[in-house]
Amino acid sequence: MAAQRSGTNRATSEEDYDDVEGFAVAVVREDGKWRCSPLSSAALTTLSAAEDELKELRSSGAVFGLLDVDDEFFVVLRPAPSGTRLLISDATAAIDYDIAADVLEALNIEIPDLDPDELDDIEPWEEGDLGVLADLGLPEPVLSVILAETDLYPDEQLGMIAQRLGFANELSAVLDKLPR
Repeated sequence: MAAQRSGTNRATSEEDYDDVEGFAVAVVREDGKWRCSPLSSAALTTLSAAEDELKELRSSGAVFGLLDVDDEFFVVLRPAPSGTRLLISDATAAIDYDIAADVLEALNIEIPDLDPDELDDIEPWEEGDLGVLADLGLPEPVLSVILAETDLYPDEQLGMIAQRLGFANELSAVLDKLPR
């Protein structure tokens, strides 16, 4: 992912929302069935927007979000009464993206002190809760293997997560309908 970085794309104002590409999808497991639905583009730029949208879904089953930000990194977030569980695939993204910085802040992790010009030479690393999806059937060791595949794009890694958990078809159906 660090090798895919193409420059500074830090989204800092409302005009920049349209500059961040990717997708944000809510995933719900209720009564043994998976359902996926798109989140707004604001969910790609601010963690609070993504959290708020997921909390509004109000389901008796599992609810989590998958965010692919600019094909640079992904975030898995899972709101819970005790606080949102978070995982970011590339902590170095916090140098370029506000949402990545928001995730690290929520995790009480300092933004890496790295020179933005040297990011292409730095191997990405994940931060957060590797067990965020363990109770749904994605154990920490398997998620670690998916995260270690840094030569894959984030959408490919998220596709592997969806395949492993059994909602790949539902995710594909939503992504096929999104404008790209």
